[in-house]
Amino acid sequence: MTDLELLRTQLKRLGLRTMAQVFEEEAQKAAKTQMSYTAYLARLTEEELANKVDRSINARIAKARLPMVRTIEGFDFSFQPALPAARIRELAELGFLARAENIVFVGRPGTGKTHLASALALRGCQARKRVLCCQALALLEQLVAADATHTLGKLTQALGRLDLLLIDELGYTPMDARRANLFFQMVNHLYTRVSLVLTTNVPFDNWGRLFGDDEMIAAAILDRLLHFSHVFLIPGPSYRMRGKLSPNNAEANSGENTA
Repeated sequence: MTDLELLRTQLKRLGLRTMAQVFEEEAQKAAKTQMSYTAYLARLTEEELANKVDRSINARIAKARLPMVRTIEGFDFSFQPALPAARIRELAELGFLARAENIVFVGRPGTGKTHLASALALRGCQARKRVLCCQALALLEQLVAADATHTLGKLTQALGRLDLLLIDELGYTPMDARRANLFFQMVNHLYTRVSLVLTTNVPFDNWGRLFGDDEMIAAAILDRLLHFSHVFLIPGPSYRMRGKLSPNNAEANSGENTA
């Protein structure tokens, strides 16, 4: 075994796989530029660390189960001029996570709610925060299953260790009394602990209907959800319908969809 083969094998055994891949090429560059041994080693460790960060972020993105991979930069604010773009870009710096503040996007289908929520969740993953995304209906069924198996406390404790919980599409299916109560218990547990990013098509004054026709529990949920929050009402049209609303521009407007 040559010295190069031995070094490559040893680096792999140490888990330094990026260094094992690049050390020979970097050594040739270092020799040509008369780089010091220290600078050469620093260059190798920089490559290894960068690759580990990339792997860590990708793992967080996969674990977060984003409803879609979207960015703030990819959102067409000109199509929704009522949205304060500067304020949303400021929130994308993630200061709201340290303060356990919530963000709520309210609007009809297709107005960009899920795009923006997913973009904020992606930023959280990139900042190596603990992020989880759930469809509202799936989350409710998970709460019901945990309640039935007497593991609700364990589930809410796990959710309480997150930095950001995205709840998407709240309101498409009204809840019965049991689900409304379980949702309240979860929100109450996460209050001031975890930032919720929530999308809904139901205006707040109709939340009583959403939560099992129980105005009291709807008020209690809103009280905790909105106390420390940023609320964005999106009155604009559906992004997905823009080509159909303007047939002459359908081809020109066939770019990225939003939700």
